[in-house]
Amino acid sequence: MCRVVRQARFQRPHARLTPPLNVAGVSAYFSSQPAYVRARVPPLAVNHETPSMIAPKLNSLLLPAAPSACRVVVAMSGGVDSSVVAAMLSREGYEVIGITLQLYDDGAARQRPGSCCAGQDVHDARRVADALNIPHYVLDYEQRFRSAVIDSFAASYVAGETPIPCVACNRSVKFTDLLETARELGADALATGHYIRMRARSGGGIDLLRARDPERDQSYFLYATTREQLELLRFPLGDLHKTQVRAIAHDLGLTVADKTDSQDICFVPSGRYTDVISKLRPDAATPGDIVDRQGNVLGRHQGIIGFTIGQRRGLGLSGTAEPLYVIDLDATRAQVIVGPHSALLTHDIALRDVNWLGATPLADAAASADSGLDVHVRIRSTTPPRPAVLLCDETGVRVRLADGEHGVSPGQACVFYSDGDEAAQVLGGGTIAGRIKAPLDVEAGTAAAEAGRDPLAIAQAEGVGANAQAQAVTPDDFIAG
Repeated sequence: MCRVVRQARFQRPHARLTPPLNVAGVSAYFSSQPAYVRARVPPLAVNHETPSMIAPKLNSLLLPAAPSACRVVVAMSGGVDSSVVAAMLSREGYEVIGITLQLYDDGAARQRPGSCCAGQDVHDARRVADALNIPHYVLDYEQRFRSAVIDSFAASYVAGETPIPCVACNRSVKFTDLLETARELGADALATGHYIRMRARSGGGIDLLRARDPERDQSYFLYATTREQLELLRFPLGDLHKTQVRAIAHDLGLTVADKTDSQDICFVPSGRYTDVISKLRPDAATPGDIVDRQGNVLGRHQGIIGFTIGQRRGLGLSGTAEPLYVIDLDATRAQVIVGPHSALLTHDIALRDVNWLGATPLADAAASADSGLDVHVRIRSTTPPRPAVLLCDETGVRVRLADGEHGVSPGQACVFYSDGDEAAQVLGGGTIAGRIKAPLDVEAGTAAAEAGRDPLAIAQAEGVGANAQAQAVTPDDFIAG
């Protein structure tokens, strides 16, 4: 069994599970590879179209020293991506230390494909570290992960939101607690297997860019990364495609070369998040009414956590004049509100917990009440960035979607990009707080609310929908990398 040590205790592993890789063979492998691999030294995961912006003495991790003089902590999840990162950096001459976080009880996930950060993944990370002949530590973060991610995830769902646990984990555990551990170890960088690019600024600092592989781009989950964190964080795979990473893993003989990528919420072994929420919060399964926009009761449900915005099947309704969709969830009244597909369309949304990565302060960049800042945004990880306007004033930060979006959900992320290009800069993002109704709609909604006819309008007439909404979620929305 892999040794699990507490945060302050670091011990070198004693047993070697597999022979170390042949260093000469690895060097020969890299020298025979195409430019996309050889170009890693230098620069690594950098916008290669702008080499003039990168100081010539920076190494592949944008550090002003020879690799042999740099200590790098690699967050090893046990998957192929982070394993390749550790192997590449070790080959380049960095002093590499592997750290794996055990985040939750691994009983049910021990042999389940597509999990991460527990069970077999911990063993896989240890085997790769031993093969690379690098020190490896397993840190017990279960309590921290429970309080910062799992409990908040359950509370958000009970409130009718659709949270993204991977964003919360990156923000509160991996890029906060683990980053601090890396500093305590005297590391010059913390590297991960996420797919996102970095670019050095001519005047200092680092920008984030979308990954070169659009199918693996994880910028949606990394928008909350702060400027301070970017001083130490590095993402070596941003310029590579997934197929290339697997090819490197095969040629290096890594045991995880064909391992399945993580697909589900890591702490939900069954894939049914409602089971976890019901266990943590028994009050979540409160029966209530299914109502239309006028407040007419159409049916009953056994708990709002079983419904998502945009859902059409499984409502248990029949004989309606038109197809009905879940358009809102009212946690206070335990109501599922349904309506026509057109009611899902949203043009204006309010944000909270905004992180800004632009060069100009957000208050200046998006302060114009009339025009704001032209950007592109994503409100789902599976859709490309779309045109929008970012606005910021005394009422807060909001986004105006040029073409509107169906099924906007509080709790999900809205990520800002400089443009719609595949190499666009990540400007930050925030958590969706709710929809903002247009002035005419607010007036109509207020009248309906006063007449007691429309429970949805009661919240929307106040400017931001207080009724929590939930977006239909696919496994891709939880890929953490």
